[in-house]
Amino acid sequence: MSAPVVVAVASDSPAQRAGVAPGDCILAINEQVPRDVIQYQLLVDEPSLLLDVDRGGLRHDIEVDKAAGAPLGIEVDSPLFDRVQTCDNHCEFCFIYQLPPGMRRSLYLKDDDYRLSFLYGNFTTLTRFTEADLERVVTERLSPLYVSIHATDPGKRTEMLRNRRGGTSLRWLWALLDQGIEVHGQVVVCPGVNDGLWLEDTLAGVAERFSELASLCVVPLGVSRHADEERMRPHTAGEAAFVVDTVEAWQGVFLAAVGRRLVFAADEYYLLAGRGFPPAEAYEGFPMHEDGIGMARSFEMGFLGEGSGGPGPGTSGFFRAVDGAPAVGFRAPRTDGHVHLRARGDAPVAVLTGELGAPVLGPLVDGLGRPDVRVLAVGNRFFGGNVGVTGLLVGEDLARVLGDEPEGHRYLLPDVCLSGGRFLDGLVPDDLPRPVEVVATDGAALRGALA
Repeated sequence: MSAPVVVAVASDSPAQRAGVAPGDCILAINEQVPRDVIQYQLLVDEPSLLLDVDRGGLRHDIEVDKAAGAPLGIEVDSPLFDRVQTCDNHCEFCFIYQLPPGMRRSLYLKDDDYRLSFLYGNFTTLTRFTEADLERVVTERLSPLYVSIHATDPGKRTEMLRNRRGGTSLRWLWALLDQGIEVHGQVVVCPGVNDGLWLEDTLAGVAERFSELASLCVVPLGVSRHADEERMRPHTAGEAAFVVDTVEAWQGVFLAAVGRRLVFAADEYYLLAGRGFPPAEAYEGFPMHEDGIGMARSFEMGFLGEGSGGPGPGTSGFFRAVDGAPAVGFRAPRTDGHVHLRARGDAPVAVLTGELGAPVLGPLVDGLGRPDVRVLAVGNRFFGGNVGVTGLLVGEDLARVLGDEPEGHRYLLPDVCLSGGRFLDGLVPDDLPRPVEVVATDGAALRGALA
């Protein structure tokens, strides 16, 4: 177990007034050693704190007095202080197995930790979940959680996870729901594996055993050019249409049975099937916005000034409510704080997006009636395959496309491509051959940038 390191101390906070400084290692709080930022939060809620701190190899006791429940004012370097619970499944469709070599080491970590599910909205399969974990989740009300289901038939789920516990671990999902824990589910549909009648069977299993799920997203398999599993392939347009029809039929079943639609198909299915997106009210508050459920419709709403739509990327999970939990990974700050504004304000504008974003943005931009604004779709050669989401665009592909574009134009880059100011391939916006302006990934922000 490693001690949490203080990376920031809020100005005029109880921690600063007591003398806590960035770089301090917190060894114990009131003689208890926290194993994660969740336990840390419970400990620092107390009004009187004794922090056992290591500073430069010397130990200090720091006493802090504050109001009960008041923020301590510290941000630590990691959400987990003990070992992260890694994934022991070997799913054919796992995208981490499809990553190219040479990327940042952290991108290859497969976690299956319920604490990261609570903190950041990561999906867990529950195959490593235990009675002790259940007791803690229920006692501390660690809700909501996000669970990968994929199939409700025990044999099919075992096959898909390539884990003998795949068929039995859904008992934990039932136990969580039975204890009133809010859970959002996910089904990754793999053509020829768990689609067709198997998808029908899965949704029937949800109706029978897990109808208390807060929501269930049905998302397509992503296949990069680095995939080496023979059974994994992209959907055809006909298969996508079948998924849309199946999900919408089951929405009617769930509406009649539990009073809500419960299950939703990813935007990508509607695009591939050539179908129009459902109306905003059909998404029931966009509970699975980050998983590509209703993103297009909520973006349109923001662009047209018809409301905020979904919550925006990087907002699921409760890390913002846990004092001191760092925003990491997908939920790290998008930019490095530097926005590039180098082109003339009256210059022609190109809106950069992925191949799946282009058919969504195209009609919105066309509706402006401005010949000086265009959508510039960037193909993803870095990952290849059917990867076309904007969030997986990398600097290498953007540089390839921008290198052939005219100078002096404005190029608007959605911030969903970045994490901490870097693309997934390690490049930064300054590495691109044309200056770009980083814009928040929502319709209102794009409309404002164009205005």
